[in-house]
Amino acid sequence: MNLDFTQFIPSMPYILKGILVTLQIVILAGVLGFVLGIILSLLKISHIKILNWIADLYTSIFRGTPLVLQLMLIYYGSPQIIGYQIEPYTAAILSFGLNSGAYISEIIRAGILAVDKGQQEAAMALGVPYGKMMWDIILPQALKNILPALMNEFITLTKESAIVTTIGVMDIMRRSYQVGAENYSFFEPLLIAGLIYYLMVMTLTFLGKALEGRMRRSD
Repeated sequence: MNLDFTQFIPSMPYILKGILVTLQIVILAGVLGFVLGIILSLLKISHIKILNWIADLYTSIFRGTPLVLQLMLIYYGSPQIIGYQIEPYTAAILSFGLNSGAYISEIIRAGILAVDKGQQEAAMALGVPYGKMMWDIILPQALKNILPALMNEFITLTKESAIVTTIGVMDIMRRSYQVGAENYSFFEPLLIAGLIYYLMVMTLTFLGKALEGRMRRSD
């Protein structure tokens, strides 16, 4: 085995620029998935059956098909469906956000159901409107309980973001692959990409544990 990392030192700034692209996609997709997850979770616990069915169907589709398939359908299928080619960056955010929303909805739904029913009964007895009760009383307690699960979903999203290289987004993986092609040596730059992803995930894990510990101290 003949590895030479020194030849890739000049390319490090180029590879590291991919971190910003990856983080932008993950953060925007995470926000989209979180908002969508809240909406879907409320539909799932609704007393209106048709809303339950719609939310469950959405979740089953996005959890039952590969993320890379969803990404390619949105990117490559957009000209045929809407007559316009969606940008790779936009397609990545949409596909990850829509997919993440399905998983987050189940996490939030479980968190809402785990909240003591007495909280909801007390709010209803005091005449608090349903929307205000959910937003001000139930959801804050649910989110506090499911924070570790949400952080795991965000970490998973960070790792899975590497598949955007398949549609040409200039993320960490794409840049590492290009550097490898220019030097006719792929092992070293891909190892560098793997180290960058590992450090990002470890940083998110540390931040998640710190936030969780702070919220526990506030109890």
